[in-house]
Amino acid sequence: MPRLDLPPEEAMTEAQKAAVAEAVSGIRGRVPAPMVAWLQNPELASRGQKLGELLRYQTTLEPRLSELAILVCGRHWTSHYEWTAHKREGLKAGMDPEVIAAIAARRTPSLRDAREQAVYDVSTTLLSTGRVPKPLYEAGVAALGERGVVELVGILGYYCLVALTLNTFELGIPGSIAPELNDPEFAGASA
Repeated sequence: MPRLDLPPEEAMTEAQKAAVAEAVSGIRGRVPAPMVAWLQNPELASRGQKLGELLRYQTTLEPRLSELAILVCGRHWTSHYEWTAHKREGLKAGMDPEVIAAIAARRTPSLRDAREQAVYDVSTTLLSTGRVPKPLYEAGVAALGERGVVELVGILGYYCLVALTLNTFELGIPGSIAPELNDPEFAGASA
């Protein structure tokens, strides 16, 4: 059960109602899951969901690349809801199911091109070390361009916020438990 629920409209403040209306009228057409928690600070909810719209739908990275980065992030944090939602989106965007399965199993996937490889390598390295060594940075820029690398880092940062929010407040649980993400280190932990 989630630790927080979307308040009923009659219980929302005017600022919360405005943030919800903005999200519903945006690209998604709905309130994104982490916004349920962010509504405790309506300004965070408003700004967070707008940043998410930008990073998910309005970058130079094609959807399969954005979804690849989001899945790497969701796997890194074992964020079941994020994984479940973006596995579906990744498949719709043309990701290879074998790539998704490899990421779930924490195996290095076989990727189809230099752009996918750059997204995967930068994402996994940045998430695991907090840094991108110069040769990897240069390979990322060669494959994605400087703007693409900036956008990739933005996607990773945003989806870390999303994963941590979803995990902390147990949003989307138990309905979105992704069995392929069950790690022994999380056995017995609250889902």
